[in-house]
Parts: sequence; C-alpha cells; structure tokens
Amino acid sequence: MKGAYQERTAILVDMVSCFKHVKERAERKMKLMTLLRDAPEEDKLANTKYKVPEDEDIVGPFSFDGHFPSLIEETNRILAEIRSDSDPDDNDTPFSPNDTAAFSLGPKISDWDQQRHQWLQQNPEYPNFVRGKARILLLTGSPPKPCDNPIGDHYLLKSIKNKIDYCRLHGIEIVYNLAHLDKELAGYWAKLPMIRRLMFSHPEVEWIWWMDSDAFFTDMVFELPLSKYDDYNLVLHGYPDLLFEQKSWIAVNTGSFLFRNCQWSLDLLDDWAPMGPKGLVREEAGKVLTANLKGRPAFEADDQSALIYLLLSKKEKWMDKVFLENSYYLHGYWAGLVDRYEEMVEKYHPGLGDERWPFVTHFVGCKPCGSYGDYPVERCLSSMERAFNFADNQVLKLYGFRHRGLLSPKIKRIRNETVTPLEYVDQFDIRRHSTVSSESKSQ
Repeated sequence: MKGAYQERTAILVDMVSCFKHVKERAERKMKLMTLLRDAPEEDKLANTKYKVPEDEDIVGPFSFDGHFPSLIEETNRILAEIRSDSDPDDNDTPFSPNDTAAFSLGPKISDWDQQRHQWLQQNPEYPNFVRGKARILLLTGSPPKPCDNPIGDHYLLKSIKNKIDYCRLHGIEIVYNLAHLDKELAGYWAKLPMIRRLMFSHPEVEWIWWMDSDAFFTDMVFELPLSKYDDYNLVLHGYPDLLFEQKSWIAVNTGSFLFRNCQWSLDLLDDWAPMGPKGLVREEAGKVLTANLKGRPAFEADDQSALIYLLLSKKEKWMDKVFLENSYYLHGYWAGLVDRYEEMVEKYHPGLGDERWPFVTHFVGCKPCGSYGDYPVERCLSSMERAFNFADNQVLKLYGFRHRGLLSPKIKRIRNETVTPLEYVDQFDIRRHSTVSSESKSQ
C-alpha cells in the first residue's frame, strides 16, 4: 500500500517537473523570438546571434523511467519535513511551562453580546436568522500535516465530502480548518481557539457546530430541532446520570456539539482552555482528570474530560445553559451501528436520527490518519466505508443511482431517465423531506 502510494506520488512529482520543464523551454523560446523580432535587420539576416535552435522543441523528450528512486527520496524528505515540528523559518520563542500560569485564549471580552447586537443592527444584510432559522456554521478540520497512514487522507476527503453534502442540503455554512491557531492548543484542543475566532469573525452566525473529522452524517434528512434549544447555549450528546451520578469520563462527547455565539460561550471557553496548553500543564491536568473521572485512563488532559470536570466542579455556574441531548444521535458510537445499516434500510427510513437511523456515526477510537488506534485499522476503514456509502446512497438517490454495496465505491443505476424529471425532484429531494421531518418533530 505504502509503496503504491509513493509510486503515485513520484509520478505526480515527475509530472510537475515535466510541466516546469515545458514552461522553462517555452519561456526561453519566447525570449529568443522577442530578441529576434527586436534585433537589427543585419543581425536578422545573419540569423546567428539570435538563432532559435532547431532542436529547441518546447515539450522535448521527458521520460518517467529511471526517475523514481530520487523522486521518491525527495518526496519522502519533503513529507518528513512537513511532519516534523522543526520549521527552519519558525522564529517563535520556545515554549516554557511557566508561560501558562495565566494562559488565556486572548483578551478578556465582557460585552460581546452588546457588540454583536450592535453589529447585527448595523448590518441587516447579514442576519443571524434566515427564513426563521438560526444561521449555523459547521466547523471541522484535521491536522496540518499529512496523515501517517497514506489512506487516511483519502478518508479525510470522504469525511469532508459527507459534511459538504449535508450542509449543502440544509443551508449550513461550513469551514474546514487545517491550521493550529494557537501552538499550545494542538491536538484535541485545537477546536477551542478556532471556535473563538469564528465567533468574532462571523457575528452573523448564531450557532457554531463543531464536528470531528472522524464523524460522518448518516441521516442526511434529519434536521437539528433548534427550537428545542432556545434557552440553551451549549448542546452536547450526553446523559445526566453518567455525568452527575457516575462522574464518567464518557458522560458527554465533544466530537459533535453546538455552541451559541454569545458572551456565555466566551466565558466558558475562558474557563475551559487553561488545562489545554501542551507540556507540563496538560500532563498535570491529565492526572487531575484521571483521579476525578470514573474510568478515565492515565493520559494528558483532553478537551472532553476537561469539560466534564468543569461541568461537575462548577455545576451551578454552567449547567443551566447546557442541554444534554440523547433523544437522537448528535454523536453515535460507530461499533454498534455500522453492521446494522442494511437492517435500518429494510425497517426504517431517514429522518429519525436515533438508533433506528443514526444522525451521526462517530468513529471514536479509530485513528485512520494516525499510526495508532484502539481498533484494527482494517476494521475502522471498512466501517468508515460503510458509513460513507450509507450516507452517500441517500444523496445519490435523487440522481437515480446508489452504491453497488456498502463496501463498494462503484455505483449503479436504480431507475431510468424520463422526459419528466421534475417528478423525481418532488419525490426524492432531501430538502423537501427534511422540511417535513423538521415540522413534524416541532409539533
């Protein structure tokens, strides 16, 4: 697998070199032609000094043979440099654990609701509600470096395609982030500074919806019941008994959650972030979390455990505005779902969002982009393929196609074309079904 990937990479690099070679020759020939055009008449007649060589073929011979060893070596060198943390042009001051004593995401802002309200009044062309629906921005992303496992990049592509499809169908804006905006909040924590920046950069957005790259929409019809959350600012998939009685480290999941653009959310981010700086602070915070949360293994602090600890230790301050959602799968653990997709198709229909047809299938414990994981890579990848194709079939249905099987990227026709194609739009358009589903749930 890796050798084939390197070979394809080498071919691409070789093609780039070829195009560069073509460009250089073309530019050289154009320069010679210009010189010949502007030359004195006697030199033109002599045709020596400005002669364009007969063998100066613009394309010229270029073979892919014999170039692979050096190109593969160069490609691997570049990939290793990208993956490494040592950037030769990075002049940032080395991090010291003492720097996090007063760590914050940025300047303290205490009047964001007033600032945002004023901005919305001054910019009516950017309303936070459109046709009665709150404006949502879905935020997702992946590390800025190439995946350790080459096939991981392929599944990141499928993941973002899946999210783009859902957002397109439901009028949701989407941002895909590849940058670490704060060098100390990498890994699990990278979402926090990005959420904060998006709140400020897009005041017209009412809700920011974070979704992990390893989570797939698998009910393309289901729509968030936003009216349910009118009095709340944070919506998490979770269970009150696991949180408050068992103090479990998996009581809530931060792989898919909704964050309202308001002062309360800024304050929560300020309280949430101090456990996140990498190094000693994160390591020591991890010990505190492991000691206080049931079932948590010993490892550095992660954003999910830190939020659970915050909700437990400061319940009076935060929980009034937190909605723990479990009536549908804002986060659905993949292991109990992916093998039941065929049964779901036989018995149920999209738009339910719960265990009958999960809204989101989240591949917790799978690390397709990394070099380690809690489950065998083959199982994770085949399950992701099933989830993607299960969702993709719901999109392809409008076009008259579906996958040959949930493990097959190939598609087949499921109906013939007609001279009255609009009847299929009325029958199969997800946007119409989602509107009906949303209205029925709100009644």
